[in-house]
This record gives sequence, C-alpha cells and structure tokens, in this order.
Amino acid sequence: MPSQLVNDYFRQENLPHIWCSGCGNGIVTRAIVKAIDSLGLKKDDVCVVSGIGCSSRASGYLDFNTIHTTHGRALAFATGIKLANPKLNVIVISGDGDASAIGGNHLIHASRRNIDITTIVYNNNIYGMTGGQYSPTTPCGDKATTAPYGNLDNTFDLCDLVKGAGATYIARSTIYSPNMIQKQVENGIKNKGFSLIETITSCPTYYGRKNKKGDAVQMLTYLRDHSINTVAYNKLSDEEREGKIVVGEFHNSPKPEFTQLYDELIKSMAKED
Repeated sequence: MPSQLVNDYFRQENLPHIWCSGCGNGIVTRAIVKAIDSLGLKKDDVCVVSGIGCSSRASGYLDFNTIHTTHGRALAFATGIKLANPKLNVIVISGDGDASAIGGNHLIHASRRNIDITTIVYNNNIYGMTGGQYSPTTPCGDKATTAPYGNLDNTFDLCDLVKGAGATYIARSTIYSPNMIQKQVENGIKNKGFSLIETITSCPTYYGRKNKKGDAVQMLTYLRDHSINTVAYNKLSDEEREGKIVVGEFHNSPKPEFTQLYDELIKSMAKED
C-alpha cells in the first residue's frame, strides 16, 4: 500500500495488523481506503462501524470516526449513528458470520429500511477469529471445526438475500480484483440507500487448511479461475454455471432513503403543531 495512504488513513500506532499471512482482509481494507480517497471524502465525514471477527478488527486500524461494536450488532449501531447524524458517510465492515448469522436480522431490516449505510462483507466462508466454525456461507459439504464430517447446511446467497429484503445497491467481487472492489465501494457510498458489497476473500489458516484448498497463492488462483462476470454468467448453460463465483453489479435501483423520509416526517409533524 502506498505510504501516503497509510499516513493519511491509518492509525499507525495500532500497526502491524493481527491478520494471518495470506489473509485477504488487507486487500479489501486497502480497496475501501482507496475508494474513500478517490471520492475525496473528509475523514471527519466518514464513520466506520464493525462488529466482531477477523475483518472487524479493521476499524481499529482506520483513522476515521470508528466504533468496534458487539458481535452481529454493527448495523444496529450504524443505524443509530446515521439517524443521529445523516450527513455522515456510514460504512459497516463485517464478516460473513457476523453479518449473516447473529447479525442476519439486522442485515434484513437495514435492507428493508433502505437506510443510507454501505456494508462491506468480507466473506471468507468461515468463522476465522474464533476457531474455524462453519458460517451461513460455508459451502455445503465443506469441513469446519464444528462440521468435522462436512457442513450439511445450505448456504446463504447474501446478494440474493438483501435484494429480496430491499437493498438498492448490490455487488460482489473477489480479492483477486481489488480495483473492482474499490469501484463497487465507491458506487455503494454514492448510492443514497442501503448498499451491500460482498467481497469473497480467503482464509488459508482455518478454511483453506481444513478443506485442503492449498496455500494463499493457490486460493487466490482459485478465485481467479472460477470467477465470472454476471453478464457472461447469464449466457452459460446450467451445467457450465456449476462452481462459478459470479461477480459484478447485480442491482442498482435507487428509491427513497430512510433518514430522508424520517426527516420529512418530523417536518410535517412540526407544521401540524
């Protein structure tokens, strides 16, 4: 990462980070910082909220208004922050377990409200920080410390989930394409409504080792070889689609945003008084 970005946007006293060698979280975090820098946002106008997990430690490294909250509650805290100060650019950093398991209900209702929060899910298919338990995005059949003989649960498609709930900007990328992550985060921040950017990242330590996925390079190569843009994916047969990771922008359909509607309600009530 260019030293200027580190100097401008990171709390250097908290570095080096705790992430394992080969972890993709740094790639995603860098892309988020580059998106904020590209948009020219003032640091005081940005609030980064995280829950609990490997990826959620990023809020402690970033030099914005930041809050490291309880497990699964990042979106609840972020909703309060956005309502208290709608002018803030509120960004939530969350892992796949944090966002879709204990925090799943908050994810659904933040999408339903269409509140202006940009949520970046670092999806490494596992609970990495707490010992490698399976999460709602762990592929069916893959192993974890809590599924030593293979996971029987069907997986959530996070993008389909939030679309059904009402999110207005939805995209997916992988750590093999950091420029795509950056662009999607930029578009998510610019969207005046709830945005979800799912980033497929790697955990060589727990997920990769347990499932014999190889080292960090091999896991990155897998993402390269199995990712396909949504336009190309739609042209494939059902058989050809098997095992593909679909990336790109899936949904961009603005509609009235929650804090704006809330403000208008307050003004209308004041007029009645």
